[in-house]
Amino acid sequence: MKSLIYILIYFVSFAAMAQDGYDAVLQLIETNNTTLAALREQTESQKIGNRIGIYISNPEVEFNYLWGNPSKIGHRTDFAVRQSFDFPTAYGHRRNIADLQNTNAELVYKSERTNLLLLAKQTCIELVHYNALVKEYSVRLDNAQRIADTYRIRLDKGDANILEYNKAKLNLATIQTELTKIEAEQVALLAELKRMNGGKEISFSQDEFFPPALPVNFEEWYSSAEAKNPVLQYVKGEINIGKEQVKLNRALLLPKFSTGYMSEKVVGEQYQGITLGVSIPLWEKKNTQRYAQARVKASEMALVDAKNQFYNRLESLYGKASALRQNALEFRRTIMANRNDTLLKKALDSGEISLLDYLLEIGYYYDAIVQALEIERDYELALAELSAVEL
Repeated sequence: MKSLIYILIYFVSFAAMAQDGYDAVLQLIETNNTTLAALREQTESQKIGNRIGIYISNPEVEFNYLWGNPSKIGHRTDFAVRQSFDFPTAYGHRRNIADLQNTNAELVYKSERTNLLLLAKQTCIELVHYNALVKEYSVRLDNAQRIADTYRIRLDKGDANILEYNKAKLNLATIQTELTKIEAEQVALLAELKRMNGGKEISFSQDEFFPPALPVNFEEWYSSAEAKNPVLQYVKGEINIGKEQVKLNRALLLPKFSTGYMSEKVVGEQYQGITLGVSIPLWEKKNTQRYAQARVKASEMALVDAKNQFYNRLESLYGKASALRQNALEFRRTIMANRNDTLLKKALDSGEISLLDYLLEIGYYYDAIVQALEIERDYELALAELSAVEL
């Protein structure tokens, strides 16, 4: 009963503390990451670029000064100002397309941000795992050192033989080597966090997993996740852009107009007045409407595929996370109910078991601890990917 209570506390009570630990690191990385800073600037420049070409064309001013020949006919001066424009509804559609493109530009940035922060969170989870291993192996190293020292003293007194002492030394060396490898991985993960943090040091010493519980109802949770997914929102945005493009092309198939002022001066005479013009759309925009409609259809198919892929991926991750969580709970419960490391230490110290028996039996316990940490890490990784849209 006590072990069950411990497990429940382990997996539930401290979830907020772990989440806060990750959040602090992710906030630092979001602030200092140079890749995100570059993407932010690219997004802003793209948003400005999307609004190029949404206004009416520039007015044209023309001036002509013509010398007469023979000279007695005098000179001629022409002046004209013209403004051409598409059918008026085209400008509204262009503005709508620019606004939708800007929204999609933000969604691309959000998607890249989510991917980077997910990678950072996964790195943190791996670091928690190695921090826990360093803590575990440090305890083992102290225990192995104590055993080696004890057997050296016993060897000097004649209470132990050289074979037992060699076993103790070999056990100590094995644990020291493993701890060194683990610490190297720990340093590498901290370096990776530093890289993602724009080269600034990050301190992250959490050495226990406190994962939040899974959503109770997958279908209800998925509806919320789908609405937050930037990739799906982007594809929906492409559909809306395509539909506006169809409307724009329809407007561009209508006549274009031009209007202006013109004057002509010759010796003793002057003509001036307004000019009106219209272009007849016959061949220039051929197939543009069909192309725009085909793009809309392609985007709609892409959305169906993206939704299907996203749903299946999350459903798979949910099933995996659920199984890992149950496995982790059962494994921790079994370890807490059947741990015998203290009894083994007492039995070795009292001479009830040999050093070989002790190392063999304690090895089972050590392996179980490492396996439990791996299961908890895998559960946390699956949960991180499952909830990436929340980042």
